Amino acid sequence: MREVEVVVTGAGQAGLSSAYHLRRSGFEPDRDFVVLDHSPGPGGAWQFRWPSLTYGKVHGMHALPGMELTEADPLRPSSEVISAYFDRYERTFDLRVRRPVDVRAVREGSGGRLLVETSHGIWATRALINATGTWDRPFWPRYPGQETFRGRQLHTARYPGPEAFAGLRVVVVGGGASGTQHLLEIAPYAAATTWVTRRPPVWREEPFDENAGREAVALVEERVRRGLPPRSVVSVTGLPLNDAIRRGLADGVLDRQPMFDRIEPDGVVWADGRRVAADVILWATGFRPAVDHLAPLRLREPGGGIRVEGTRAVADPRIHLVGYGPSASTIGANRAGRAAVREIRRLLAEEPAAA
Repeated sequence: MREVEVVVTGAGQAGLSSAYHLRRSGFEPDRDFVVLDHSPGPGGAWQFRWPSLTYGKVHGMHALPGMELTEADPLRPSSEVISAYFDRYERTFDLRVRRPVDVRAVREGSGGRLLVETSHGIWATRALINATGTWDRPFWPRYPGQETFRGRQLHTARYPGPEAFAGLRVVVVGGGASGTQHLLEIAPYAAATTWVTRRPPVWREEPFDENAGREAVALVEERVRRGLPPRSVVSVTGLPLNDAIRRGLADGVLDRQPMFDRIEPDGVVWADGRRVAADVILWATGFRPAVDHLAPLRLREPGGGIRVEGTRAVADPRIHLVGYGPSASTIGANRAGRAAVREIRRLLAEEPAAA
């Protein structure tokens, strides 16, 4: 068992921001804190993004604190651009991320410490910054007949790029940014596409300025403050009505249909009897926070989420969730990392380590 003051789980934007602010506050990596990441290399969830998501298509990638991302080729895959940037960042600030390390459980230890059980041993820590994001928990809705479908079902997390759908009839489920991007990419290759969502999409024509951003974050923050599962910021802001979206609407690619009622072996069916034949169902239905390893601490509220004030778990002030709920955006993760470190420094100063 190894002892540190702080364990950071996850080395995406939220985890690296937190590690940077720990380092800047005088904490030494390996001695005072450790960053554990289960991914094979730097880049967080970005390293798993599909090749057709080039850097020029990324919306609102905010630089990590202390180092700008400059001169990135907009035509290069975002997975390559951001992985290289994160790698350079880790080396520049000597963050010494340990990977691949799987965090399996966090439990109560002795002397006020938490025990972080991993694939590479146990760390005993006085505080935990949880920055595990959502990529490892793709959300798959369940619909009657789903198991009978003879075609292929896949989630955004395993989207291979548009060429894989050449000549196929594709149903895309989901009204977020990923769903619309998938549709616009797939349509030129597929034999046919159908877009279904639970709610009509909300297109945003007005500029998304700082005030609009604050209002959107406040709505998401209110949910986690009440202990409800967080919703994405996009779910309350709507989708930008850019030139690509306008073309998709004009061409009929973004012709949204209401959610089907059941799935049959060769397609999907609505209650009124309408059918659409399909070879593929692509679930662009989002992700859920990857926090199952925190289950032994019983942080979840009756509403299903973890109640959070700022970044601090209300049920346990030693736990800070960065990149959760309102801090899930790249700029939000930067600010949350700084705020979490500030509170942890205060906590550790008030509660000296047990002998």
